[in-house]
Amino acid sequence: MPVNLKGRSFLTLKDFTPEEIRYLLDLSRDLKAKKRAGIKGELLRRKNIVLIFDKASTRTRCSFECACWDEGGNATFLTNSQMGKKESVEDTAKVLGRMYDGIQYRGFSQKLVEDLARFSGVPVWNGLTDEDHPTQILADLLTIEERTAKPLSKCKLVYCGDARNNMGNALMIGCAKMGMSFVALAPKELWPNEKLTAEMKAVAAKTGGSIEFYSIEDADKALKGADALYTDVWVSMGEEAKFEERIKQLEKYRVTMDFMRRTGNPDCLFLHCLPAFHDTETDVGKDILKKHGLKEMEVEDAVFRHKNSVVFDEAENRLHTIKAVMVATIGDL
Repeated sequence: MPVNLKGRSFLTLKDFTPEEIRYLLDLSRDLKAKKRAGIKGELLRRKNIVLIFDKASTRTRCSFECACWDEGGNATFLTNSQMGKKESVEDTAKVLGRMYDGIQYRGFSQKLVEDLARFSGVPVWNGLTDEDHPTQILADLLTIEERTAKPLSKCKLVYCGDARNNMGNALMIGCAKMGMSFVALAPKELWPNEKLTAEMKAVAAKTGGSIEFYSIEDADKALKGADALYTDVWVSMGEEAKFEERIKQLEKYRVTMDFMRRTGNPDCLFLHCLPAFHDTETDVGKDILKKHGLKEMEVEDAVFRHKNSVVFDEAENRLHTIKAVMVATIGDL
């Protein structure tokens, strides 16, 4: 049966079947080829989207805007709305739903993005919340497919670091849905929550995937045979006061060239959703060096710049996969 996502919101990959995710990945690949060929699209012609950001953004904002414009649509970047201040989320959603064909939200609360979808009457897309980051996972899956010689269902991804943050959650969901082997290499207190883990293990049992958690003592077992190592910042937006605590917890989980060698796979990829603290060329990096003596945090600079690092492929693929989500849900296919 053909996949039809018209009118659907994109809040979490939990809401989508493996066949629907496969459809979005294939559509992303087609739209990427179209852009590379210089073909101007009209699949979002006369469509208006609004982008709401409660958290800072580089890739998410640029991807949504460029994707919309590439296919003939119009984008509004909304930074100073009354939502949550003088107007409820429900009332704001109902207003925006009268004016726009789709709404993107990037911020803290998963409930907020769900309420926007509940009350707006138009598709809502999750650009990141504290619990999930589904558009990033589509880009990650597309990148792995492009750079490995085997199907996703045969791939092993190892996530190193804070595995109970939004990226740990979202990667576990995406891997379970696509029948992949997901391994979290993290301190036990930073493993994903038990409810989500049980839910995704049930999904993986149906798709042929697997979910495993290891601490640093079992790093060799966790890393062996990995096709991709993934990490994220140790401190999420809004948690900056926890740097000292997280450094103590996670310094042994930094992705190093030793980690890459211990996979036993010379073609093992390195992925990161960015931004990454791999040197001291940022204000945060300089501050961490001054306060904690670290020149690198979650990943060694040598790994970040290695030939197997695909972080900028991922960044570009945010554009193509986000475009696919918008085209599939509000576009004229």
